[in-house]
Amino acid sequence: MNEPTNHAAAAALLFRVRTELGFVAKSADVGTPPPKAVPLPSRLATGELAWASVRAVGLAAGIGSLPDPDRIAVAYRSDRALTIGGLSPYVWSPYSGFFRASDGWIRTHGNYPHHATRLRAGLFLADDADAEDVRAAILPLRAADAVDRITAERGLAVRVLDENPEHDAKLRATPLLHVERIHSPLRGGRQGAGDRDDGAPLAGVRVLDLTRVIAGPVCSRTLALLGADVIRIDPPHLLEPEWQHLDTGHGKRTALLDARTDRFEELLAAADVVVLGYRPESLDRLGLSASALLERHPGLVVSQLSAWGIDEPSRAGFDSLVQAESGVAMIETRDGDGPGALPAQALDHSAGYLLAAAVVSLLGRRRREGGGWVVRTSLRRVAAELLGMPRSSRPEAGQELDLTAHTSAFEVAGQTVTTAASVLPGLEFAAPHRWGSDQPRW
Repeated sequence: MNEPTNHAAAAALLFRVRTELGFVAKSADVGTPPPKAVPLPSRLATGELAWASVRAVGLAAGIGSLPDPDRIAVAYRSDRALTIGGLSPYVWSPYSGFFRASDGWIRTHGNYPHHATRLRAGLFLADDADAEDVRAAILPLRAADAVDRITAERGLAVRVLDENPEHDAKLRATPLLHVERIHSPLRGGRQGAGDRDDGAPLAGVRVLDLTRVIAGPVCSRTLALLGADVIRIDPPHLLEPEWQHLDTGHGKRTALLDARTDRFEELLAAADVVVLGYRPESLDRLGLSASALLERHPGLVVSQLSAWGIDEPSRAGFDSLVQAESGVAMIETRDGDGPGALPAQALDHSAGYLLAAAVVSLLGRRRREGGGWVVRTSLRRVAAELLGMPRSSRPEAGQELDLTAHTSAFEVAGQTVTTAASVLPGLEFAAPHRWGSDQPRW
């Protein structure tokens, strides 16, 4: 059995989200507690964070039915439910993990080939180095020195640190979802966007998806689930692992296009929403920062996700790295010595659902109030929220869920792809497309 859900913690987070986004829930059961705890057992309130994040989307979209806690847990662990052609993909590189240094631990991330190459360069390892070689190279080094060597080559690594309650309290004093209205003469956005009455809350809304790796794709996947026309654009030179796209690509078209082309600008000009998930520095360099986008297209709703926040614009990161540096990993230790992890990449998934709730809400505010809108959050800000929620003692082992009750199967490019099913009651995913297989047009 799992520990009972702390409904007060989930309700408080949900109230904060609704207040920051400025929407009044249409559902009369907004305060109804979940029927059971979301089975994501951890010391931190992972299940409560997940419940509030998913529930926020439903309330913003006018979905009154409560989501299934078991289905939320499966969705947050979607990589474990995924099969392609009947096989479960191996989702972690040998270059991604916790490694002991001479005075502590570091966490690395090398799932993308270019990140793996940079990590090997920082540690002076051969191209065929394996995890044991990485471990042997890091062990004699101080943790700070190992991180410095890897990051000097633009690889990804952080020290595993204890939590810093004072810093987290300062982060929690800022909005979880920072909303900014950009005044413009436009009212209502592009004509027809979101105005069709066919049961889909976002029917007619066009979303340009400039994200990758879980959080951003979960946001845009949720917008597609709610009826939006979503097209994901990736740079032609940066390959995406097949499994990663199929896990979060539902209902979206996917095309390869350089963001510096006229064709990209045409897509942008006809969009209602842009979802950003790249480093702020990279977006600035391409003229794709939220401010630059709204200067050219004043009626946009822009949703921006970063790992560390806009105060660290040049820094790349992933959920696992944020867990490690924020103190989450040491709180979730299994043996009191080495770092652990949350039962899911909950910072990613929660950020994705929260940003989807924000987009739905801000589209409504744009229709009513006019102007352009920006909403921002970061994985680090979500971590601070989680670290401020009530904690439990060591949780009991989680129950084994029947995945067949919470998965959907699709035919994609001649293969059967099984993924976690939709968490929003009454809505079913459309099939993901093969990555990069569509034309860049609405």
